[in-house]
Amino acid sequence: MSLQIRIEKTKTPKQKPDQNKLGFGQYFTDHMFIMDYTEGKGWHDPRIVPYAPLQLDPATMMLHYGQAIFEGMKAYKAKDGRILLFRPKKNMERINISNDRLCIPPIDVDFGVEAVKTIVEVDKDWIPEAEGTSLYIRPFIIATDPFLGVRPSQTYMFIIILSPVGAYYPEGINPVKIYIETEYVRAVKGGVGFAKTCGNYAASIKAQMEAKKKGYTQVLWLDGVERKYIEEVGTMNVFFKINGEIITPSLEGSILAGITRDSSIELLRSWGLKVTERRISIQELYDAHANGTLEEAFGTGTAAVISPIGEFNWNGNIITVNQGKIGEISEKLYNTITGIQNGEIEDIFGWTVEVK
Repeated sequence: MSLQIRIEKTKTPKQKPDQNKLGFGQYFTDHMFIMDYTEGKGWHDPRIVPYAPLQLDPATMMLHYGQAIFEGMKAYKAKDGRILLFRPKKNMERINISNDRLCIPPIDVDFGVEAVKTIVEVDKDWIPEAEGTSLYIRPFIIATDPFLGVRPSQTYMFIIILSPVGAYYPEGINPVKIYIETEYVRAVKGGVGFAKTCGNYAASIKAQMEAKKKGYTQVLWLDGVERKYIEEVGTMNVFFKINGEIITPSLEGSILAGITRDSSIELLRSWGLKVTERRISIQELYDAHANGTLEEAFGTGTAAVISPIGEFNWNGNIITVNQGKIGEISEKLYNTITGIQNGEIEDIFGWTVEVK
């Protein structure tokens, strides 16, 4: 895709927030990337402009029918001054998997990576350098036809915004408590569970709020048919170390193929550990806890990277993992992945991409 990205710099830069009080997703940088799609013309007019509200018709199809997808990735500033992205091509490839499921025109993967690199370069002064911080990158595509009727839109906007962030969970790298959902379902095979589309997350909010009232950080979803097989946490894929073997639910069409998940599997296998991708029931997890073979549990995702799990609640049955403490594998994975991401550990896998 031979498109030139036009850049319009802001005349009123924002005041940057305290790097030690960022939270997650609360602050946004000075600029955003926008590119339009028109049927018959394709993707066109890529530009970086001052961050500002979007002007949308009240009949915009995305608002009524949810034809929208998004991604999540991060930029890091290494101690030597380099700006690094972590596997950005994988994110752009996954955008097109979501696009295909939602009948959204694909983007050129290499151009998508170039767009990310360009806007990060423009707003590089926003990349925080405090420990545990990064610049979160949110690419997303929305349907923009002003039309009331269920069909694919003929126009779209591809947008990228940036947000300096700290830890996703208040617990940071300390173990989180997870509530196992048995009433509601998020996705089923044949649906859109494997796509990163807005409706998946909207479907999870009810259960998430109820879990929060009970004192739990997140919800672990079971399969939508038999309600017995473990799928994923709302914002993470999950892993369990049982009797020395690391098990993670297999990708069967209803859960997201996480990039941190894939990276963790590759790392674990490179360390000589046995990793198995298969269906695992909540009963099997409970039994492993009961007989003392459940050694660790952790989640993987872009936002939190690695999040140790210290407790599950399944219908009032409490499953305590590793005495509620961070496990050896969780800690090693976190330190290794974040070390590669921020340039402190040699990247033997070729995962990082330098912005400039």
